[in-house]
Amino acid sequence: MIVHIIFHGRVQGVGFRYSVLQKALEHKVTGWVMNKDDGTVELEAEGTETQLVEFVQSLKQIPNRFIKVSEEEIAYKSIERGFKKFQVR
Repeated sequence: MIVHIIFHGRVQGVGFRYSVLQKALEHKVTGWVMNKDDGTVELEAEGTETQLVEFVQSLKQIPNRFIKVSEEEIAYKSIERGFKKFQVR
């Protein structure tokens, strides 16, 4: 199973992607996170349903006062990508 998320707000240049990486490692999910040209951050993570739900919830509790997520576009899909690790692109 995967989750695909687009984060809007103040999410670039504030350490957001590396905070997401840390949470991914903690929850043992694989995939990637990257900045997009439009100022958003895109993420795709793979794991069990439980892992992904807990991972997504943990992203709401990143302790960084500079990160301000104003909107999240979240889609869960029952497919597998076969990612080997989680990486910042």
